[in-house]
Amino acid sequence: METRYYTVIKIEGEYAYIKDKETGEEIFIAMFLLPEGIDIGTKLKYEMLEYEVIE
Repeated sequence: METRYYTVIKIEGEYAYIKDKETGEEIFIAMFLLPEGIDIGTKLKYEMLEYEVIE
């Protein structure tokens, strides 16, 4: 499985909108699937079916 990088661009209730850094594609995902403490601008790495906050 490929590693993907995202940035949180918007949070609405129980969902976060994240943007793929490579393709520019925007998707929304349930907050419970993301690490605690994310906010707009948080950078994420998706690998092995898990999201991880990166610097």
